[in-house]
Amino acid sequence: MPATRIVWSYDFVTDRTEDRRQLRLLVVIDECTRKCLAIEMGRSFTAHDIVGVLQYLFAVRGTPEHLRSDNGPEFVSRVICRSLKEADVKTLFIAKVSPWENGYVESFNGTLRDELLNREILLSFEEACWVIDRWRIDYNHHRIHSSLDYQTPAAYATGFDLSTSATPQLPEHSRFTNPNSLTQPGAKTGG
Repeated sequence: MPATRIVWSYDFVTDRTEDRRQLRLLVVIDECTRKCLAIEMGRSFTAHDIVGVLQYLFAVRGTPEHLRSDNGPEFVSRVICRSLKEADVKTLFIAKVSPWENGYVESFNGTLRDELLNREILLSFEEACWVIDRWRIDYNHHRIHSSLDYQTPAAYATGFDLSTSATPQLPEHSRFTNPNSLTQPGAKTGG
């Protein structure tokens, strides 16, 4: 069986916290396993911020063969292109106004919006970070996908057969070491 090409996709999703301030989410997924590798949150992002997220993922997960994105200014900056070249990661830019060419991340973004962002009122940046990180862990470890033979992305990624095993633990790193110190999320829900 030939080796699977490792392709990650990344994109931005924009929302707002209750105070109407912008919230930008940098989403990185593995196209093969559908696993969400990161949802990094900020009010804005520079090319150096994006490089930092990618360097962390490369250090923790290894480098992908290709990284797919639109050709927005954030993704075609010299800083990012130089960093990817140094890491020996090839870029796959989609054609302008052709989101279907980046279908995996666009599908994920739609699911994120439908299942979380359109349903929650995010009171603060800190709450948004906590709620979105919990959703990402649930998406990776508990949400089965028909395209993955009805396994979760985490189970599929490890070759783990969910039908014959207990629910996998949540080994993923979280930026919050004590989530109980934050305001409990979901106190208000949107319609």
